[in-house]
Amino acid sequence: MMERTNLHLPRSQPEAQGIPSAAVIDFLNAVQERDLELHSLMILRHGQVIAEGWWAPYASHLPHMLFSLSKSFTSTAIGFAAAEGLLSVDDAVLSFFPDDAPAAIEPNLAAMRIRHLLMMGTGNDKDTTSGMQQSEDGNWAKAFLAAPVEHEPGTHFVYNSGATYMLSAILQKVTGQTLLEYLQPRLIEPLGIKGAAWDVCPRGINVGGWGLNVTTEDIARFGQLYLQKGMWNGQRLLTEEWIAEATSSQISNGDGGVNDWAQGYGYQFWRCRHGVYRGDGAFGQFCIVMPEQDAVIAITSGTNDMQGVMNAVWDHLLPAMQPSPLSPEPQSQAQLESRLEALAIQLPRLQPDSPLEEAFSGREYELEDNEQKWKSLSVSFEDKGATIVLRKQDNEYSINLGRGEWVEGSTRLLQDQDKRLAASFTWQQPDTLQLTLRLVETPFSINSQILFDGDNILLKQNSNILSAAQAEIRGRLTELA
Repeated sequence: MMERTNLHLPRSQPEAQGIPSAAVIDFLNAVQERDLELHSLMILRHGQVIAEGWWAPYASHLPHMLFSLSKSFTSTAIGFAAAEGLLSVDDAVLSFFPDDAPAAIEPNLAAMRIRHLLMMGTGNDKDTTSGMQQSEDGNWAKAFLAAPVEHEPGTHFVYNSGATYMLSAILQKVTGQTLLEYLQPRLIEPLGIKGAAWDVCPRGINVGGWGLNVTTEDIARFGQLYLQKGMWNGQRLLTEEWIAEATSSQISNGDGGVNDWAQGYGYQFWRCRHGVYRGDGAFGQFCIVMPEQDAVIAITSGTNDMQGVMNAVWDHLLPAMQPSPLSPEPQSQAQLESRLEALAIQLPRLQPDSPLEEAFSGREYELEDNEQKWKSLSVSFEDKGATIVLRKQDNEYSINLGRGEWVEGSTRLLQDQDKRLAASFTWQQPDTLQLTLRLVETPFSINSQILFDGDNILLKQNSNILSAAQAEIRGRLTELA
């Protein structure tokens, strides 16, 4: 196994590290054929990056929302704390929260240990997260401890993001630091991760089970640390014993077979087929560690078919990894480089303009009551783009869109903080405008159509990955409403 020697992951040609360039091309073809929306890919072999690419408008410098891949970082923090003697995986969960314990403590709750939080074997019959988030006082730990514990801890697997939150809350109790602050000198800085951000609960505790945002290369570095069994730049960051324990099956989560969610679960890591383990997050965020092949694969996505992504890895990349370097293949290498440089999300380009643009441009439409609480909408057209303006209560939000191309910007429209955006428009019909808004630090894309019908409009919206029914909002010219 080759260990990294500096803060920047070194680059190499696929064949030099025993992988045919053609196998990576086959993987890219499979992803495209199966309509899997990948946002980024980085493949490491023997500590060397042999292929990397971002599907424009996603880019290498942009962080990506990790969802539950965050859990593997939380587990790592517990590993550090255990090595420092700050806690033990056999400590009782209740011992850290004497003021938040329920009046009547049931035996299963009393028996719950940190290791049960780590292995998703708390004994809860369902995920506790929604109950915690709905707690009126914002005390998520108290809400977790109040939830029923129907099973003996360690005997029943339920994927439970609330359990991961409790790991973060325990860490903050014993260190006086947030999870991210604690990881900063131990993991974040040694790995060269810049600008990591992590969501917090109402009481300022990092949520642990989700909410971490880092780049694709940061995910790859994290996986490489685990592949190197805790060594980094010749120094031990994390104990080899912890990595072995965290990535081994600690609890059964199914009957195996071809389902990569039924191969056993470790400490916030999933066991996979083929002797592989991974951290993953909703909509296709992956850190896949392949010890037998000495490889790491980092992927970010916006897809609901996560098994399909892994199948493409097992079908095309895993069997192509050879034990020795291969003869150079200049033609295949050039083809792969060209393919990786040209990666892009297909941009809708139907009709570039409409003869009705002048009639619609700048007109404000008052919107009927809607879940988003938007009050009015207008669209102004120019030669190279358009600007949509949405009013929400007392605030006005402007988004610039490219005419058949991406325009980058940011918006606070969808959340209370600025989010990077790539936006474009095309015309489906002369009276139907199609908008594509990609939140490029997340898996999400919002697709909208505005049907202009004289003094009225009909706005339809859906998401690339959320399965909720298409939202429809009607509007009428402001002066007529």
